[in-house]
Amino acid sequence: MAERKTNLCPKFEQAINILGKKWNGQIIESLRLEPMRFCSLRNNIAGISDRVLTERLKELQTLGIVTREEIKSDEHTYTRYCLTKKGEDLQPVLQCLHDWADEWVCKEELAQAN
Repeated sequence: MAERKTNLCPKFEQAINILGKKWNGQIIESLRLEPMRFCSLRNNIAGISDRVLTERLKELQTLGIVTREEIKSDEHTYTRYCLTKKGEDLQPVLQCLHDWADEWVCKEELAQAN
């Protein structure tokens, strides 16, 4: 079977693939608000499993969108996840999605999706 060709820009396609992969948008949006520990992040995203969250965080780290930091205090060490500069630069994109959703996504569509 012949490979289907596209006229879309490969960089655009890659960006859509990153943001469109299930859970990536929710992870990035959650971390946009504040750095989070794994458990807080999992609790913030309804329906995501520990395994999938771990996979997605590793993928986003590899892409340079998320960073994993070890924070050492006098009592213990813990890990938190933060957006990198590359991840923070997605803010205007996410805000445009918010604006579009506020205008065009209706409650009936949300009910059907769940």
